[in-house]
Amino acid sequence: LTRDVCSYGYFVLAPNLWDTNKHTLTRPLHLEDGPATVVLRQESKGTLKASFDRTLSAAERAEAKGLITRMLRLNEDETHSKGFHSADPRWKKSGRARLFRSPTLFEDVVKTVTSCNVAWPSTVNMNKQMVRHLGQGGCFPTEARMARARVGTLRGRCRVGYRDQRIIDLAKMFHRGEIDEAWLEHTGTPDDEVFAFLKSLPGIGPYAAGNIMMLLGRYSRLAIDTETVRHGKAALGFKGTDRQIIKKLEKHYEPFGEYKFKSYWFELWTFYETKQGPSETWD
Repeated sequence: LTRDVCSYGYFVLAPNLWDTNKHTLTRPLHLEDGPATVVLRQESKGTLKASFDRTLSAAERAEAKGLITRMLRLNEDETHSKGFHSADPRWKKSGRARLFRSPTLFEDVVKTVTSCNVAWPSTVNMNKQMVRHLGQGGCFPTEARMARARVGTLRGRCRVGYRDQRIIDLAKMFHRGEIDEAWLEHTGTPDDEVFAFLKSLPGIGPYAAGNIMMLLGRYSRLAIDTETVRHGKAALGFKGTDRQIIKKLEKHYEPFGEYKFKSYWFELWTFYETKQGPSETWD
């Protein structure tokens, strides 16, 4: 649990709360009958436990299980992890293979938009304020609630800046059923088609599209931004213009094929940990 939760930056974004001492993840989930807060812990024998602050109906238990499964990628076939470790053996001993994500694609998309063209502390604050002002019972705002939000609320209270109308437009598309999540996640849908569709969405450029593809379980593309370029310089020793470094990065990760994002990300994450300490200690 510790390894797989503390594997991607969204684990520190509201409404997620990682307890650095108890190694538990707490967050409210929006269920059929309303919000319910879950605490995820792993016992000594490895069993994953989910405790809730209220009694759930049978339907809600099934719903919650699906959301938790998505967050921890428990439905990602084990052969995928084995394939990744075969392609990049550096991560086999630690078992790193899964990347943490949100309970819903909508939350992942909005959080990706809040991570573009901004320093990380601002991303943290945007999500904190959206939960505070638009979330029910401490949950991340639903697509229906976000679709009804005022531009002024998002810009003034949630501090999302130019992203305000884009986030509302995305919420409306999700709420109206204009984004076919099954098609996006289906293994038969080509990566190129998914990437092209994502880039057509409000506020989604090449970096955001690449990042959302990873969150969809598609790892064949890099999400290139200033951090990627910095990593090429600081960790890999690449020199030249940003464009030249990007070309070198693409060549560097090409051998990892369908797993290239994972190889890049765990390399980057390890570099972060050498500077900031193990990610399980990050609050």
